[in-house]
Amino acid sequence: MTQGTLFSRIPRLSPVPESEVSPDLHETRATGVLRPVVFGANDGLVSNLALVMGVAGASAEPSVIVLAGIAGLLAGAFSMGVGEYISVQSQRELLDFQDSFQRRQLREAPDQERAILEEIYRSRGFSSREAAAFVDRVFAEPEHAVALLLHEEVGLDARSIGSPLSAAIGSFLAFTLGALVPLVPYLLLSGQAAFVTSLGASLAALALLGYGISRLTRRSALFSSVRQVLLGGTAAAVTYAVGRLIGVSTGM
Repeated sequence: MTQGTLFSRIPRLSPVPESEVSPDLHETRATGVLRPVVFGANDGLVSNLALVMGVAGASAEPSVIVLAGIAGLLAGAFSMGVGEYISVQSQRELLDFQDSFQRRQLREAPDQERAILEEIYRSRGFSSREAAAFVDRVFAEPEHAVALLLHEEVGLDARSIGSPLSAAIGSFLAFTLGALVPLVPYLLLSGQAAFVTSLGASLAALALLGYGISRLTRRSALFSSVRQVLLGGTAAAVTYAVGRLIGVSTGM
């Protein structure tokens, strides 16, 4: 059986038009950093916008709004940074453990690992003979066999796991930048002008973030932007209403 015949059995997807092909469509390493950056900025913006609007709704003094915004920024940024570090580091530790385990399995029980892979590829449409030939070809190179076992048996791929430190720093800085958007107007302005500028700048930033998310998800930029504005705006409206309710009931 030729290699061409073997790989011809792999299901084919409809070709992507040449005009839509981009060199980074299959890139996974970049998303290891981009994901925490984009979503860190989104979390910082939405959470601090909601916090600032909630405190402003209670008719608090500008100094109280600023203090609440700074506290929310610092608490959220450290929480995001630590959480992202632990998340990515845990994935790396799991990958290291599974890598060692699969190497030991290849030494001690190669037939068992071979049978597992053959069964996986038979379930995808390969005949028994084709699956065995494919696995034989892969097992000829132990490093390829380990990588394939990690991917097929465990669902791990080193290319999609970024650096824990880079993810933590990126998430921390992105959250901080996002959280500054609703806060800065209260540092520069006062009264209604600060409130309107804070809300307007935050909604514009949400739309921009929606566009950034659309670049990661390959969804419509308009859809992603409108969705971000609606969700973030809803969070701000709810917390503002709760703040007003509390402010009225407590006489603030």
